[in-house]
Amino acid sequence: MADILQIKNLCKSFSGFHAVNNISFNIPQGKCFGLLGPNGAGKTTTIEMMEGILKPSSGQILFNGAPIEKNYYQKIGIQFQHTAIQDYLTVKETLALFTKFYDHCLPESEVIKICALADIADQDTRQLSGGQRQRLLLALAILNDPQIIFLDEPTTGLDPQSRRNFWQLINNIKAQNKTVILTTHYMDEAESLCDDIVIIDRGKIIEQGSPNQLLKAHFHGTIVCLPIEQQAQLAKTELNFQITNHLLEIETQDIEQTIKILLANQVSIDGLQVRHPNLEDLFIKLTGHALRN
Repeated sequence: MADILQIKNLCKSFSGFHAVNNISFNIPQGKCFGLLGPNGAGKTTTIEMMEGILKPSSGQILFNGAPIEKNYYQKIGIQFQHTAIQDYLTVKETLALFTKFYDHCLPESEVIKICALADIADQDTRQLSGGQRQRLLLALAILNDPQIIFLDEPTTGLDPQSRRNFWQLINNIKAQNKTVILTTHYMDEAESLCDDIVIIDRGKIIEQGSPNQLLKAHFHGTIVCLPIEQQAQLAKTELNFQITNHLLEIETQDIEQTIKILLANQVSIDGLQVRHPNLEDLFIKLTGHALRN
């Protein structure tokens, strides 16, 4: 599958500070690509260079094999985390206004259908709920039928049901062979939507690949969780553990043997949980802290 974007030795410095330090990766056409990193890692700077908003200090960004040109903006869509919408307009009127910014746009009826806006098409944008507003912003991002859609933390602040409804919209768009580039602070979101991810910390790529590939490479078992109250007793055992979200977590390839050790050392197993590793575990293992912190 052809790469729609190629990032080659990309660097960005501000007054001697290297916000992005010589990173390279490719993004295939028709995939959902996740760019993850804690605040200050260089993620936002990287995205803004890929969007054409910031100019790199050095390195290249190739779109369909060629350097970015002036008409690049006509071929991408961006859903910013915070976008101002004109007051006193309906959803349909807002869509009509934004069509004036592009040479080519999808039919309004198609955009309304894709983003599930039919029930609020005549509603004043000031009266939209958080989930409805995000659906409208997504509609504005795909209005020009872009080849690449940048989504900057699109579900921040939404309730769980609205988040999952939004995920379905993203999957529907990706099914049309569109490329989606996603930043998010929700690891379940990245794991559910992304075909490939890059994790950035301190301006450098520390890991990249598909979620499944990365989890298999870094974890070789399951995770046993215990309440934090068992820390003193667990520390007396031979088991290695870490503290995450007020839980004691033990990575193990043999759950039965782990439980035997706990019982033999009089560690209470009340509240014990067993789960598979996820991207949140991977991020903590690689960076030493949770993404949302």
